[in-house]
Amino acid sequence: MIRELGKTNSVFNQFLSEVRDAQIQQDRFRFRRNMERMGEIFAYEISKELIYNDKEVVTSLGTAHMKVLREQPLLATILRAGIPLHQGMLNFFDQADNAFISAYRKYDADEEFVIKLEYISSPSPESKVLIISDPMLATGGSLVASIKGLLEKGKPREIHVVSVLSCHEGIEVLKKKFSRYKLTIWTGCIDEELTAKAYIVPGLGDAGDLAYGKKED
Repeated sequence: MIRELGKTNSVFNQFLSEVRDAQIQQDRFRFRRNMERMGEIFAYEISKELIYNDKEVVTSLGTAHMKVLREQPLLATILRAGIPLHQGMLNFFDQADNAFISAYRKYDADEEFVIKLEYISSPSPESKVLIISDPMLATGGSLVASIKGLLEKGKPREIHVVSVLSCHEGIEVLKKKFSRYKLTIWTGCIDEELTAKAYIVPGLGDAGDLAYGKKED
């Protein structure tokens, strides 16, 4: 299932327009904060799909009958670009377990790349709701490698993938690779073009560099 939040008019599109804007992008703090705020909106929307239990809450004046989450999800992200988006979701799922994955594109002299997965810090996702975030879903390579790495630790009950921007190629790759799982892809917008170097167009650029500064390749 694909959920594209940008199709509905909301303040989400304001934040998305600002992370795309080349002028506003020069303010790293604002870029990170907008990513965080979109993470909060994604978390709110995903929360509507989760399971709730009845709970009696004792107030100073009586008892209120409430609906509360049955369990917190497992939040995962890919370093480093995913950190602000992940933090936004953690602001809402504030008691969640967390997983962090080191995965990146390793380029050769011909500017071809493979995905390198170096490290995963995670509890077992067995029977849990797994929410994994990465700002850009381009080829899908990083997310495929990361999810496979997490699956080696246990099988989640369902998987939610969160990306601010996506393209059709990456979406189809995820759907094919994880067809045996209950998979939902949440995105802000699906852009049509993926360049020969696997960059989304119009996209927004390198989310990690925009959030934290340029890195040495």
